[in-house]
Amino acid sequence: MPSKRQNPEKLTCEDVVSLLRSFSDPAIIAGMPRYGIPTDHALGVSTTRINEIAGRIGTDHDLALMLWDTGIHEARMIAAIVDDPALVTGEQMDRWAADFYSWDMCDQCCMKLFDRTSIAYEKCFEWSLDEREFVKRAAFANMASLALYDKQAPDGQFRQFFPVIIRESTDGRNMVKKSVNWALRQIGKRNLALNAEAIAVGRELLKSDSSAARWIARDAVKELESEAVQQRLKKWMLKKF
Repeated sequence: MPSKRQNPEKLTCEDVVSLLRSFSDPAIIAGMPRYGIPTDHALGVSTTRINEIAGRIGTDHDLALMLWDTGIHEARMIAAIVDDPALVTGEQMDRWAADFYSWDMCDQCCMKLFDRTSIAYEKCFEWSLDEREFVKRAAFANMASLALYDKQAPDGQFRQFFPVIIRESTDGRNMVKKSVNWALRQIGKRNLALNAEAIAVGRELLKSDSSAARWIARDAVKELESEAVQQRLKKWMLKKF
């Protein structure tokens, strides 16, 4: 069952697009390329406004599908928030992932929707083998989001991702290697046991001939061995027991 209310204002796709257009800001459009976000399909609406509109909608699967099909960047960002993960199919996830052209859209879908579906873990494995840059990024963004938000998952759910991280660590494309790094770091921040295992994975990657793998490893090991992370994990362990 969806956890949010069901579109109490009965906003239509046209209503949402009209709202987005009313909040369009040329200054935001001008700034998006600095963050590596294409503006071809964007209106230039702030994240605050996007979240406000999504909050008015609550949950509406059918509206989410229509918003996605507009092709408007911000409408798709809202779609990821208001969709009902219980109604999202693997086919829909594949179709949306195929449309990704920016890191923010990819990560929004993974962190607001895909990670809450019943096949979230399955898609991590499947997409990790896809050579499309943003689809592969989605595999690891999904891993990172699951590691952050799936609080009740056993360690084994994340341990199974280590071989995938190792295998794909040699992909030097920017959007992929950053997401592989993100997944490794986030898994390693769940608890002390996974932290030690993630550091061990990182140390193995440091021996790689791949510059991408070594970059992933250096950055991840530095954070995972940091005093801040170690102290937080130790405090969490003490509270647990």
